[in-house]
Amino acid sequence: MSANSARELQKIYGARFAQNLAYRRKVWNVLVPSFFQKYVALGDAVLDLGCGYGEFINTIRCRQKLAMDLNPDAPKYLDSSVRFLEQDCSSRWQVEDASLQVVFTSNFFEHLPDKAALGRTLDEIYRCLAAGGKLIAMGPNLKHLPGKYWDFWDHHLPLTEISLSEGLSNRGFEIVTRLGKFLPYTMVGQREYPDILLKLYLRFPMAWRIMGKQFLIVAAKPRSVSAAGAN
Repeated sequence: MSANSARELQKIYGARFAQNLAYRRKVWNVLVPSFFQKYVALGDAVLDLGCGYGEFINTIRCRQKLAMDLNPDAPKYLDSSVRFLEQDCSSRWQVEDASLQVVFTSNFFEHLPDKAALGRTLDEIYRCLAAGGKLIAMGPNLKHLPGKYWDFWDHHLPLTEISLSEGLSNRGFEIVTRLGKFLPYTMVGQREYPDILLKLYLRFPMAWRIMGKQFLIVAAKPRSVSAAGAN
């Protein structure tokens, strides 16, 4: 579910990202192999939730690739190996139970209209993940962006790493990694930096504490569901 219609999302993202699509691809071509690939095995089935223009899912190396979004433009940017799901993320997914090893989402949860929609989405993630499967979630951290968080028309749901972790724990997930500061806030309207600077940034977590404005959470579906008290 989005608080914006599919047509509105198409207009918003077309205007926002059209000018730096090539740079965004370059950034994700560094982020995925240098950082995120370590969470994904070659034999995994991976779903990119709120896939946007497919920078993550096109780059990650895995067995099966799925992508979900309401923007009708998204499939144009996805590789032929990616199965696209155009649907409301807070309704039942067109994905079998326990069939995924990883769900990845970046800068998406803040676009949902309320905590109820987020809760239903988390329930679907839990259902579709296999035991031991992981959710990797990154997004703007309200506590470090008290004003700038609202500079985007389609931001509706304010979150921090603590509030999202609590919601995940309440739904049976185990928090594996919780970082309040990871990447800078946005690439929109910002200077385009050389690849080498991003690679250096990723290697020095001390820099994250200075420049990081986005949280990073890795949460796992327990291998023993009964032990976690999940539904």
